[in-house]
Amino acid sequence: MKHFFLILFQLTWRALLVLIAFVGFIFLLIALESKMYIKSTTLELNDAHTAIVLGAAVFKDGTMTTLFKDRVDTALMLYKEKKVKNILVTGDNGTLTHNEVNPARNYLLSQGVPSEDIFLDHAGFDTYSSMYRARDIFLVYSAIIVTQSFHLPRAVFIARNLGMDAYGIPSDQHTYLFKNYVREIFADIKAVFNVLYHRKPKYLGDQIPVTGDSSESI
Repeated sequence: MKHFFLILFQLTWRALLVLIAFVGFIFLLIALESKMYIKSTTLELNDAHTAIVLGAAVFKDGTMTTLFKDRVDTALMLYKEKKVKNILVTGDNGTLTHNEVNPARNYLLSQGVPSEDIFLDHAGFDTYSSMYRARDIFLVYSAIIVTQSFHLPRAVFIARNLGMDAYGIPSDQHTYLFKNYVREIFADIKAVFNVLYHRKPKYLGDQIPVTGDSSESI
């Protein structure tokens, strides 16, 4: 029996080492493929057509969390500096009581961004879906992706592997919860498999080009 448990321990330990090596490989793959497309400041970025703001949680009263507002503020900066012509906000609006995109739109309007320059993707349920729909539904051909640095490599990796001319800029303006960084370990693995197997989002639908009428996306 003792010998059995010793073998089981050795197999478990080896399996754990393989898992750690696999996770490390995925992390390095995404980091290396996206590194050259992520810029620290707006001065390093070429102009693009659209800033893509990746959605995040909102409070029960409908206001944006600090993490989400930081993303929207960074996109607003890009817009005001004329680095982009319009803004696409993606997020989860899967139920009547959960809407991640309208609070961002209302805030951008309050900051002087014209309604015609704000596009909303109500079915951006995850990063892969948001990038896929940005390409196929909103016909985004050049983009600057806006999200926190722990999330940005994955977002850029997905976008570029979907054929988009995408760059990224971090929206880090505060300190964020450690769980956000831990979550990326599993999200990175999911992203690679999504790209490899060409997963289609839950919803597609009619095209709403970012070169056209934004009111169709509201």
